[in-house]
Amino acid sequence: MAAKEILVQKYGGSSLSDLDRLKSVAEKIVAARERGYNLVVVVSAMGDTTDDLLEMAKALSPNPSRRELDMLLSVGERISMALMSIAIQSHGHEAVSLTGSQCGIITTHSHSNARIMDVRPFRVQDELAQDRIVIVAGYQGASYRRDVTTLGRGGSDTTAVALAAALDAEACEIYSDVDGVYSADPGVVVDAGQLESLSYDEMQEMARGGARVLNQEAVAFARRAKIALYARSTYEPGKKGTLVRRVDLPQEEIDRAESGCPAVAVSHVQKGLWVEATTNAEATLALLDDHRCAVVEWSPGAKGQAFLGLDDIHGLEALRDELEAVGDDVETKIAGLVSVVGTGIGAQCGWARRGRDILKKSELRSRHLAIYPDRLSWVVDSADVMAATRLLHAEFLE
Repeated sequence: MAAKEILVQKYGGSSLSDLDRLKSVAEKIVAARERGYNLVVVVSAMGDTTDDLLEMAKALSPNPSRRELDMLLSVGERISMALMSIAIQSHGHEAVSLTGSQCGIITTHSHSNARIMDVRPFRVQDELAQDRIVIVAGYQGASYRRDVTTLGRGGSDTTAVALAAALDAEACEIYSDVDGVYSADPGVVVDAGQLESLSYDEMQEMARGGARVLNQEAVAFARRAKIALYARSTYEPGKKGTLVRRVDLPQEEIDRAESGCPAVAVSHVQKGLWVEATTNAEATLALLDDHRCAVVEWSPGAKGQAFLGLDDIHGLEALRDELEAVGDDVETKIAGLVSVVGTGIGAQCGWARRGRDILKKSELRSRHLAIYPDRLSWVVDSADVMAATRLLHAEFLE
């Protein structure tokens, strides 16, 4: 008898926000099992559990220990995995819940924003061989020093893709409350359209620019392992969602570029930390590296300029004080980021100039422009992020 294909699925917190939704997801998992798959299912914490735990910690200390935060925040996913396993067992199927460390996910020792170094999925393989559905706590692993670590915002995506790669899975399906990836946040741009497919590079640049559907580390894992990623809706199973894959045919990119502007999407970050430094630029970067901050942009040189996402900074004011103490030339400010993404969009200066002109014409102040092969990013005032997103989407995609 041929071995069953392994399918890895991930369900986000909004899909598990209460017991009724968790039961519904359990039924979907059982249905996939009955279609003949060996299943590994990664779960996030239920609803706002992580935020609630973080609020409790900050009620006790404005700057809690990152190690203790990891111990605390990892509990949310463990609750989900145990409840999901119980729900599946109630349908007559065998299931077992495993933590990140039990799955063999080994990470760096950087608390709150660790990176996966290796995956040794021997326990997962043993459980699959026993014909069990394996439910995994996402967002977490164990450092080489055997401490519990968490993987930062969107870390459950990374867990799912890393396991899919280690298990040589057929595909990895990422389920959430949206039915795929759009050309912009539909809550901001009403004319945003769903994207049927994206290259790994495009999806990674969208994630770096603030799109929350898929985590950039997860996309990087998928690209290295050549695993197809499917972003789909938990509640609308009939929709295809968005496929993220390797673009094997260069002609696809050529056709898109020749048809007009290569832009495929506009992504944004509503609030981040904008850092500028001159003589102390390298020392500032070293400090950010020591803190394992999620730096979206860094432009070294005569003037170092950085933009950091706030999701994984659990002591923002303390970090700002530490940065500004590096030297009198170091300044920090809360700002926003708006990015236009598309294969080759940064290769021709005309597209950057076009974006700059439309922002200037609308009197939206742009503090900095970063140009990459597949992304153009502007730092703007937080109050202007929504307007800038709409303007750039209309200019490049409508």
